[in-house]
Amino acid sequence: MKHALLLLTLVACDRKQSADPPAARPTLVDPKADAPAAAVAPAPTSDAACKLSDVPLRYEAPAGRVVAIGDLHGDLAATRAALQAAGAIDAKDTWVGGNLTIVQTGDILDRGDDEQAIVDLLAKLEGEAQAAGGAVILLNGNHELMNAAGDLRYVTPGAMHDFDEAAAADTAKWARVPEQARGRIAALAPGGVYAKKFAAHNVVAIIGDTVYSHAGVIGPWATQVEAVNAASRCWLDGQAGDITEPPPALTADDSPVWTRAYGFEDVDCAALAAALKVLNAKRMVVGHTPQQTGITSACDGAVWRIDVGLAKHYGGPIEVLEVAPTPKVLKGTR
Repeated sequence: MKHALLLLTLVACDRKQSADPPAARPTLVDPKADAPAAAVAPAPTSDAACKLSDVPLRYEAPAGRVVAIGDLHGDLAATRAALQAAGAIDAKDTWVGGNLTIVQTGDILDRGDDEQAIVDLLAKLEGEAQAAGGAVILLNGNHELMNAAGDLRYVTPGAMHDFDEAAAADTAKWARVPEQARGRIAALAPGGVYAKKFAAHNVVAIIGDTVYSHAGVIGPWATQVEAVNAASRCWLDGQAGDITEPPPALTADDSPVWTRAYGFEDVDCAALAAALKVLNAKRMVVGHTPQQTGITSACDGAVWRIDVGLAKHYGGPIEVLEVAPTPKVLKGTR
């Protein structure tokens, strides 16, 4: 693995989402890196080049309820409140959802101090849900991929050392990285102990008649979702390039973790309908772009936007979406 400090990452990350300035702390981002290219079609990943356990793109409609939860951004209390609003856990963080399916659309990392605790809680609930006949389906957002590429500008001081203990055995190989960031990079760079956990998550999932992704699937990406999932997972697992060689999902600004096409009021409903037709689905559920008034929809319910800024960083409401023939907003309390 290369140890270059000039990493191929996004300089303009979270442009249009937040007015936050770049973090005033050491960063591994190359200040001269080019902005992400537009409309890059990812190349399919060869089975011969990457071996991972299968994570399906498509799931049959489950017998139980399906509830989607948006961006968590390092806030464990808000995460618990959202899971409780969904009917997934009790006050002791134990799964009580039975055959409920939870879909979390990415951006667990950054902007808050509780990242590792959230990742570990959701991993625990995956096992408990499966044993009860339910499921927890987790997706990767732009912030998971950004951290794997060494872009640490949105890491809070309280979270910078979150993963140090878990990655202690791997820090020596990152001796040229500033000590402050060494443990985090060791854990989250491709092949790191927590990067491998994220490698078990897709970027896009289709459950029944609904498409879920962090930001949405538009244009030519609708024909490439299998390749997007494979390329991102293989890279995170350390089988498809190092920290300087991120997948197309991170480097293209219209990708399923970056696009803002569905995040604002002026949605191109015809383009959305075309993407849904390719994906053989009825609706899309996305996060990524905070909704100031809570969960919103557009195009007669063909897209639902579930990033309500529920993390402490934003101070938004606790809201999750029960995805049903007639979707329903569920509200929680902190």
